[in-house]
Amino acid sequence: MPNILLIKTSSLGDVVHNLPVVSDIRARFPRARIDWVVEEVYRDLVGTHPGVHRAIPVALRRWRGNPFKGAHWREFGQFRRALSGTRYDCVIDTQGLIKSALLARAASGTRHGYAGSSAREPLAAKFYDVTHVVPRDLHAVVRNRRLAAMALGYQLPAALDYGIALPSGAGPIALPRPYCVLLHATSRADKLWPEPAWEQLGNELARQGYAAILPWGDSAERARSERIAHALPHAVVPPALGILGVAGLLAEAHAVIGVDTGLTHLAAALGRPVVALYCGTHPGLTGVYAAQGAQVRNLGGSRTAPEVDEVLTAFDELAGGEAA
Repeated sequence: MPNILLIKTSSLGDVVHNLPVVSDIRARFPRARIDWVVEEVYRDLVGTHPGVHRAIPVALRRWRGNPFKGAHWREFGQFRRALSGTRYDCVIDTQGLIKSALLARAASGTRHGYAGSSAREPLAAKFYDVTHVVPRDLHAVVRNRRLAAMALGYQLPAALDYGIALPSGAGPIALPRPYCVLLHATSRADKLWPEPAWEQLGNELARQGYAAILPWGDSAERARSERIAHALPHAVVPPALGILGVAGLLAEAHAVIGVDTGLTHLAAALGRPVVALYCGTHPGLTGVYAAQGAQVRNLGGSRTAPEVDEVLTAFDELAGGEAA
């Protein structure tokens, strides 16, 4: 029963892309104990995978805002103690950054990571005991899975399994059905799709019989949700939701249409029909990625935002026409 530690702290899309690694390891080592170091905000999501024994939270984003605060040093000490109680047979850093490599150094065990030519930050390779060459022109999900397979010496399973098992009650209770989730919010302005386009899309979905649900994460995103919802019939702006609440919302959606954001990747991992809109980035290596036969579509690119008609065509192909 090997003890294995995974290092993948953030962001949400990266964490989602790493979930199949747990499924792969458990397929080869059914009794393996798998721990995972992850940013505190994503701890509950990692914990939904039944193959994860312990999600160990780290707060690098919060700590770096005030690195001299005493409470932050105490929290880091708690993190070190959480790792020190276990001797790991294999520590695998699938992030490939200096910060993640340093976290791997805090664990006891043989540390595996990307070689300098494969890592996002080549200097990170200096902190591993064993490095592996994984081509950089592969999708992030494939890179994660290959690195873990090389570190542990197994052949990749043919099936792709994100392994998310949401707790009962995670989904919404009182929402109009059927509904589509519109994920308009993202971390960069160049990734946004224009509000008039969302309104045109939402009105056509309403004509087909679908309510639009517009979740949000901060005050600016809430204001945008409310502006878009005001222009649509039967649209709903839900209250603030935690990561599991949003996951439950996505899991019960008829379809999800979203920009390049972690929640769009999460929707695909949950097996929903997803149309992903790329406006400021290219989907080639980090686009929505799902199991073979899943209903997902990546549209647009770094300089070519998709048109509304293109999105509606993809939606009709994936989600099957008008609601009953």
